[in-house]
Amino acid sequence: MLALRRLLCTLLVAVTLLLLTPMAVSAQVHEHQDENGAPMLRSLESLRDLDYQSWQAVAYRTGKPGNPVVLRIVGYPGKLRLEHPAPLLVQSGVKEWQLDDITLDNPVLATDGREAAAEFALDPLLNDLSNNRPLRLFMPGVINEMPVPPYVVAEWRDVQTQPLS
Repeated sequence: MLALRRLLCTLLVAVTLLLLTPMAVSAQVHEHQDENGAPMLRSLESLRDLDYQSWQAVAYRTGKPGNPVVLRIVGYPGKLRLEHPAPLLVQSGVKEWQLDDITLDNPVLATDGREAAAEFALDPLLNDLSNNRPLRLFMPGVINEMPVPPYVVAEWRDVQTQPLS
């Protein structure tokens, strides 16, 4: 009987701690400054494609919510060269999107001789999503398939809607 009482008390304490402890959030959306010193909101994640190549995926927005969100995909310089314009294909289940390459609109990237980064207009995808579904990214001849987990999609959606502080 004493052992049962101890077990019940332990379970009660464990459940209470779980309910009262705030949930840990691993959101990577934070404020930063762009190359001109203007405040921006961004999500920065490292992702691997199915060929086990590492990529940096940066979704960012300057200014207020409603301003355009840009997705910058960065490979390691010297390992690849990206030709522009090249669309980014995005798939999720039976849905498919083609994001426009806007790299050459960015003067810094347009003159970068390493050619290891590309930027895409992310709003058409974000405006069409109603939940944080997993995505797959493709760039013909460059990215065979890169899975994007739902928590990264949630960060991208937050970049679109969160205000700057």
